[in-house]
Amino acid sequence: MENLDPPVGESVSPDEGPDFVTALARGLIVMRAFGTGSSRLTLSDIAKQVGLARATVRRSLITLQAMGYVQSDGRHFSLSPKVLSLGNSYLTSSPLPRVVQPLLERFAESTRESSWVAILDEDEALLIAGAKSNRLLAAGLAVGSRLPAYCTAHGRVLLAGLPDDQLEAYLTRFTPRNYTSRTITEASAIRQVVLEVRSTGYSIADSELETGLCSIAVPITDPHGRTLASVNATAPSGRVSRSEMLERFLPLLKQIADDVRPELD
Repeated sequence: MENLDPPVGESVSPDEGPDFVTALARGLIVMRAFGTGSSRLTLSDIAKQVGLARATVRRSLITLQAMGYVQSDGRHFSLSPKVLSLGNSYLTSSPLPRVVQPLLERFAESTRESSWVAILDEDEALLIAGAKSNRLLAAGLAVGSRLPAYCTAHGRVLLAGLPDDQLEAYLTRFTPRNYTSRTITEASAIRQVVLEVRSTGYSIADSELETGLCSIAVPITDPHGRTLASVNATAPSGRVSRSEMLERFLPLLKQIADDVRPELD
């Protein structure tokens, strides 16, 4: 379930300012092309996918290969393990993943269900920490997985934490997709759900991303009340009812958020 809404046809704005390094931006866009479902891509594949000229993509690939972030067999390109150092730099420098990880592991051990923490990144919920249960639920999820914001409990909690103008901007530009027959895709309906999350302090999404998969999430806020991330519990809806989510998991998730908050000041 990684990269469910991949960025396609990205472009670099010419109005980013005099200090904006266009070549660097294009190189990062080229790197992200490898996260859209295929680990080995040709030059033509990448150029078509990101919407850049072949010559531009070629220069980016040569530079990335020289720095050790990309490898090639002469025709196909792929990311090298060195790329992991970029993500690891965030995980080791940010206090949130480090502080919350043992709490997630304790939750998974006591409930036998999975729990993840996500942040909002470019209109998607990006998983930055997690603990899986032993029941092999959502085996495709891992730290670094990206989920659509509009139809997941994680995403709706994160959207609820946005100022009104940013929420409206998101609802104007997002591209809906029907993952299941229960996926809500209308902007007005999503707005209503998000506003309810602001009121209740939690979000439940049942079978909207994956049939039979239910998730509940609450915000992790800083000491000033600003939403930094969301923490969730995920379980099959056939095994865990909505009422159990509220009665059993909601208090535990709120406790995790409360325990993390003092460490984020």
